[in-house]
Amino acid sequence: MEKPIIIFGAKGIAHPALEIFNSHDLVVFGFLDEDESLHKKEINNIVILGGPEDDGFLKLIGKKCEAFVAVDDARYRESVVKMLNEKRKVQPVNALHRMAYISTDAAIGHGNFINAKVTIGAGADIGNHCILHTNATIEHQVSLGDFVQVGAGAVVNSGVTIENGAFLGSGVTVVAGIKIGKNARIGAGSVVIADVAANQTVFGNPAKVIEK
Repeated sequence: MEKPIIIFGAKGIAHPALEIFNSHDLVVFGFLDEDESLHKKEINNIVILGGPEDDGFLKLIGKKCEAFVAVDDARYRESVVKMLNEKRKVQPVNALHRMAYISTDAAIGHGNFINAKVTIGAGADIGNHCILHTNATIEHQVSLGDFVQVGAGAVVNSGVTIENGAFLGSGVTVVAGIKIGKNARIGAGSVVIADVAANQTVFGNPAKVIEK
């Protein structure tokens, strides 16, 4: 990657994403965030330049700069990705920590954040724009959709399928072969021993549906 990077978002995973890019000797041009109170401030000497829809900076994406979307909220992250796809015809780059282990037989899409000590096993298929926090384990033959978030220390065992937009909290354990549906939410520390339907929220050991 020869071009400098503009990071969209200046909160949440933005700071660790900067650390990842710095560790690879990649230049971060600056941050863009919708919170105007942050503009002109710095994160580790890198300036928050302006807003994510500022055409003066957007026009740099693709031609002179790469983009990375450092937004925790899946819906907002998706809207920023869509804007970059449509306005700039680009896909965000991956932020892959040097201390992550990724099998040579794993497939990884675009725009993913993969932090330190994440393990991704053989034959795993990671979609686009996922967030895998520190020490998450994605075992062999796991399939993650797009915009999936896996919390720190979570263990996703072999053969699990996790569909688009699902959220797994810190310390979750998913037993082998389970399917977790689109936009499902798994509470921190839960042990998932049965399939979770789309849009369901489950919590506990064993994980049970939380009624709305």
